[in-house]
Amino acid sequence: MECKGFLFDLDGTLVDSLPAVERSWINWALSWGANPQEVLAFIHGKQAITSLRHFMAGASEEKIQEEFDKLEKIEATDTEGVTALPGAHLILSELSRMNIPWAIVTSGSMPVASARHKAANLPEPEVFITAEQVKHGKPKPDAYLLGAEHLGLAPEDCVVVEDAAAGVMAGLAAGCKVIAVNAPSDTPGIEDVDFDLSSLKDLLLNPSDNGVTVSLR
Repeated sequence: MECKGFLFDLDGTLVDSLPAVERSWINWALSWGANPQEVLAFIHGKQAITSLRHFMAGASEEKIQEEFDKLEKIEATDTEGVTALPGAHLILSELSRMNIPWAIVTSGSMPVASARHKAANLPEPEVFITAEQVKHGKPKPDAYLLGAEHLGLAPEDCVVVEDAAAGVMAGLAAGCKVIAVNAPSDTPGIEDVDFDLSSLKDLLLNPSDNGVTVSLR
C-alpha cells in the first residue's frame, strides 16, 4: 500500500489511556446514576460531549455542558498510567525521518488530548485535530477530512490508523485508506480496511516515489 500521509487516532492507537478513561467515566456514571458498563461500551472513539448527550437525554444543554466541563478537567489532569503503545514512538519517528507528513486526529478535547500526548512523551505532530475543531465527531468523516486538508493532501492519499469502531467508520467515510489496530472484530466496515493488525509494531515503512510504501513485517 502506498500513501503520502498518515492520520493517527490518539487514545487506543498511539496511547494507552484506558485506565484513566475508565476511572473518569466510571466515576461520572456513578455520579449521574448511569450503568458504568453501558457507558464504557459506548464512549470509545466518540467525543465526550456526544456520549454525555446520549446518557443525559432530556437534560438541558447547559447541564450537559456543565458535566462536560467537570469531566474534561478530571481527564486533563489524571494521566496516571498513560503510556505510549508498542510501536508508536518508532513509527512516528520513522515518518518524521522520512519527511512524511502525519497528524493526530482525536475525538478528545485539546486539554485532554495534549495532556495524554505529553504523558506518553510522543513526538510533536505537524497537525493536531481535536474535538473543538469539527462540528461532527467520529463516526462522521469531518475530523479526518480536516486532518488531510491541514496536511495539504487528498483524503485518498492518506492512511487513517484507528482502534475504535467509530474511527474506522470515519476513516472509511472520508475516503482514506484505513489501518485498524486492535479494532473490535464486529466493527462495521472492518472487511474494507487495508490492514487489520494487533500492533503498530507489525508495520514496515519504506520511502517510495509517491511518499511511503506500507507493508507488514
